[in-house]
Amino acid sequence: MSGLIAVTGATGRIGRRVVRHLAEQGVPVRALGRDPEKLAASPADDTRTAEYADAAAMRAALDGAHSLFLVSAHEAPDRVRTHATAVDAALAAGVRRIVYLSYLNAAPHATFTYARDHWHTEQHIRAASVPFTFLRDSAYQADLAAMTSPDGVLRGPAGDGRVAAVTHDDVAAAATAVLLGTGHDGATYDMTGPEALSFAEIAAALAAAGGREVVYRPETRDEAYASRAAYQAPDWEVEGWVTSYEAVAAGEMDDVSDDIRALTGHPPQSFADFLATHPRAYRHLLPPGTRA
Repeated sequence: MSGLIAVTGATGRIGRRVVRHLAEQGVPVRALGRDPEKLAASPADDTRTAEYADAAAMRAALDGAHSLFLVSAHEAPDRVRTHATAVDAALAAGVRRIVYLSYLNAAPHATFTYARDHWHTEQHIRAASVPFTFLRDSAYQADLAAMTSPDGVLRGPAGDGRVAAVTHDDVAAAATAVLLGTGHDGATYDMTGPEALSFAEIAAALAAAGGREVVYRPETRDEAYASRAAYQAPDWEVEGWVTSYEAVAAGEMDDVSDDIRALTGHPPQSFADFLATHPRAYRHLLPPGTRA
């Protein structure tokens, strides 16, 4: 795809990888982010500071861009409106293509509350007058490790459900392929790992990697809310945490897709291989003094 590609969230876990891939291939890329100091380290020659909710700043930052890779904003009660502001600013700036980082099985009545936000954002993009592509992420493998407490307990109301978690590297590679390729207009791709694992299997994989006991402790909904009360997070945020597990229990996260292989030419990384190559992801589970 010819023309300047703008990448939002360019200092985040997906955006910075996409910027790096594009820059390494000599593609004109503009990195957008909220923090100018972090943007200074970007490999992109062109960087702009803008927040999604600031329509004027977004429009100015996207002026001259042909394609936009829109990484979803941080969770917030008004996230859909924030996304809509960014999309509208892109249209006003003349952007002619949007690739949006969405969520697996996004739907208006999805169990996972944040997945509903993604569906509404998709509908806003669909209503726009530009070609689009949606990349629907599963949960991230790194987050599964981070969700496990230092005492080796992975807890939540996931029941016996399964999740085909994916790596940030695989999603970024697929996004890069879409941004540089053709034939993706109107397509929705599911970004998943190669296997759907239960939380008991996830705990076992973490135990094998870390050389210590790690267990999955199923919770009821009430127990899940109670165990997270200590964080004193807003109600909407806690609901998002809890319903992410409930979506697994409901069978909404067990899809296994071949889309990453089809887009990149290589299979997505398994959870066991991810743990073997990314010990820092579970360093909080390693014995004291162990180097990760």
